[in-house]
Amino acid sequence: MNILKVPDWISDFSYPYATFNDIPKSVFSTINRDLERVQHPNPLVSIVIPAWNEEVNVLRSIASLARMKTDIPFEILVVNNNSTDQMQETLDSLLVRSVFQPIQGWGPARQMGLEQARGEYILTADADCLYPPDWVNEMMAVLRQPGVVFAYGRYSFIPSPGFSRWKLAMLETLKDAIAEVRHLKRPHLNAYGMSTGYVRADALKVGYVMHKIRGEDGRLCFDLMQYGAVKQVKADNARVWTGTRTLAKDGSFSRTLFLKIGLELRRLKGMFVSQPPHDTKTSLNP
Repeated sequence: MNILKVPDWISDFSYPYATFNDIPKSVFSTINRDLERVQHPNPLVSIVIPAWNEEVNVLRSIASLARMKTDIPFEILVVNNNSTDQMQETLDSLLVRSVFQPIQGWGPARQMGLEQARGEYILTADADCLYPPDWVNEMMAVLRQPGVVFAYGRYSFIPSPGFSRWKLAMLETLKDAIAEVRHLKRPHLNAYGMSTGYVRADALKVGYVMHKIRGEDGRLCFDLMQYGAVKQVKADNARVWTGTRTLAKDGSFSRTLFLKIGLELRRLKGMFVSQPPHDTKTSLNP
């Protein structure tokens, strides 16, 4: 993890476009050439991306996935979660499968992807993230270990005004340390859909929560723990990169850091005790 700059490959996907109409056809052609190279008609892995109103972001995400360096056969499947922008036009211009989920919410979108996927394994991705070339290999190296049913990776932030790279690296170091503590008894709390993987057959047995509530990925992970182990993917070359728009909702970086430290301190005691069995489909977020 570089504390001063982002990896060089990220600049390849810094498209300046604001809407679908701004995207030149040549960009689609370039990405499609990469997609033809990496995707397979009989995939072992399905990379599932739920997306709502991400007509440009999804282009960046797919473009990064199209640069994967792997011999593992995979497909990309995007779930259009009832978008009202021109995201479907973006998807129709790319050589990826897409399906439509009219039920709004992260869980319903991921459930549709789970059901429509063709792979034996599923890797989940987000439309506003960028994926390093070794992501598939690193995730699958852990997920295919004996007895493993679920794997999750780490992520970093792309700097923006007010959120410099060194400040974000400090936040990431804290976040990774907290993840280590969580993993002892509550690994499902580290499951973020931007970078997880699981065995599809087992996931079909439990399914996602089917109403709009955050934590759908952790809920699935919790239910899958009855079928096998949860493992963390720590390799730096598997780190997913995302923007700071969720952090910016809190205001300044200092306020973001203050709020997150306070939240984790309040939760700390519970992290050393396993969460009791419960119905993840009806439980509420704390």
